[in-house]
Amino acid sequence: MTGNDRPLTLMAVHAHPDDEATGTGGVLARYAAEGVRTVLVTCTDGRCGDGPGGVKPGDEGHDGAVVAAMRREELEASCGVLKISDLEMLGYGDSGMMGWPSNELPDAFWQTPVDEAAARLAALMRHYRPDVVVTYDENGFYGHPDHIQAHRVTMAAVELSGLTPKVYWTTMPHSAMRRYGETMREFQPDMPEPDPAELAAMAEIGLPDEEVTTWVDTAAFSDQKFDALAAHASQGENIFFLRMGKERFRDLMGTETFVRVADTTGAALPEDDLFTGLR
Repeated sequence: MTGNDRPLTLMAVHAHPDDEATGTGGVLARYAAEGVRTVLVTCTDGRCGDGPGGVKPGDEGHDGAVVAAMRREELEASCGVLKISDLEMLGYGDSGMMGWPSNELPDAFWQTPVDEAAARLAALMRHYRPDVVVTYDENGFYGHPDHIQAHRVTMAAVELSGLTPKVYWTTMPHSAMRRYGETMREFQPDMPEPDPAELAAMAEIGLPDEEVTTWVDTAAFSDQKFDALAAHASQGENIFFLRMGKERFRDLMGTETFVRVADTTGAALPEDDLFTGLR
């Protein structure tokens, strides 16, 4: 607990429904079990995801409003699995992948002025007073426009809020990236070899192991993380990890990793707990 019996609070700021499970499902479940208040902010409505029956954005029969409603239900189910205390949806339009025409829609998150969205998020920060804030790095981990925008908005909101939480960006050590690549080829033997451009882009994802500041053991909560991902059933075709089963998933996804970018506690690095120095 913090002062005045206020519980320690973690706020995770994500771009789409299902991102909460992929990147931070383990820490959200672990800290909820430890009595931490867990707040999820989801910035977009996910309307550029797959529709019922797997219909793709841009194909006949894809209805963004239907997809958004379906994905909200899935997100609420995921929050239930992870025992997330509070869900806040900013409701911006999903921008789709970089270069899609949906990037240019006026209500797309990618088109939203950063200061406008940051003011809304800062108000939520003042309300919940998070001790730890988690979001993406400057490249949105892998270059998705909504992830990049979530990074920009979160960092602006922290400054605007006047609060001094510990701030972390999700990341992946290069050793884990190699294991993921090997596992993907194992489960998808017909997967084509990436071309040089794809290899160059992949090399930009994550960090050298020695630059990862925070390694959180979430193995005991990997089944919850798996089930939270499975709650996003409409997007199952895009969630590779669901193909491997819970045991292999635990082996591969039993640690969640971060880089610490703001801290007033003076806690030594590397650390194994987002709340080191706060309890």
